[in-house]
Amino acid sequence: MARLALRIVYCLLALAVLCGGILTWGVAEYARPGPLGAATTVVVPRGTGLEAIALELTRAGVLSDPLVFRLGARITGADKRLRAGEYAFQANISPRQTVALLESGKTVVRRLTVVEGLTTAEIIAQLRATDGLEGNLGLLPTEGALLPETYHFSFGDTRQAIVGRMAEAMRIALSDAWAARNRELPLETPESALILASIIEKETAVPQERARIAGVFINRLRKGMKLQSDPTVVYGLTGGKGPLGRPLTRADLRAPSPYNTYLIAGLPPSPISNPGLASIAAALDPARTDELYFVADGSGGHVFARTLSEHNRNVARWRKWRSEQRQGNK
Repeated sequence: MARLALRIVYCLLALAVLCGGILTWGVAEYARPGPLGAATTVVVPRGTGLEAIALELTRAGVLSDPLVFRLGARITGADKRLRAGEYAFQANISPRQTVALLESGKTVVRRLTVVEGLTTAEIIAQLRATDGLEGNLGLLPTEGALLPETYHFSFGDTRQAIVGRMAEAMRIALSDAWAARNRELPLETPESALILASIIEKETAVPQERARIAGVFINRLRKGMKLQSDPTVVYGLTGGKGPLGRPLTRADLRAPSPYNTYLIAGLPPSPISNPGLASIAAALDPARTDELYFVADGSGGHVFARTLSEHNRNVARWRKWRSEQRQGNK
């Protein structure tokens, strides 16, 4: 009887030693640097269970043993708190660090940069081509309703949500700018300011010129002169679907369109692009000038004039420069 009791004690001791060894090994493996040789990203889809996550991370090279990962997550209770999303795993990340990362929900932050002056159709095309966004778009926003900016998002966010954020950003930006506007301007509504800003955005890519060009257009509006803006003509021809792809012709300038500001008086019926904050600010606080004309100077900017005769000389110089450029390219 005593011998049996002694054997039981020995067996229990051996089992305790074995369990202790396994536990020590497990703790060490849980904290040991993993096999990942270089940083990588892995997407954990919504609704993925612990076992599927472990297998996916093993396939991606993050884990060498899915069992250690699963046991560690279950023992700590983290298995119920793992979150879906796109995660960036650093080289040699341990199973314990991997569990902590998935539990934290610190997913990869992606960036979508929308440049100023794109039409709504062009922005929608960019959104549809952006990797990581999901879902179709419902009712498309109107021209000028989206604020060009850099937007951050996570893998799996919807395109409609991004459009909503862009529209809300434009609503706030326009409202704030309108509240701080120069109240002497011949602009009766925020919408008219947005239309003017969209034209300014398409007229120049030189930041220092925006307020000056705004001043020219404001002067023309006050005098009842036609704006004669080439970008509005282009928009009337393309419907905002993309670039015209060729220079404007004399026939284009005579083509009837509600956007042809060589023919219509005042502003066109809607924006012709989605302007940025700087162009909105320029439209509502233009430079004080008596200039009424401007034309390209051949270097990316413009040359301005107060009188038609001065402007005609500037146009002649620009046409000569353009002709020389064409001859040089032959």
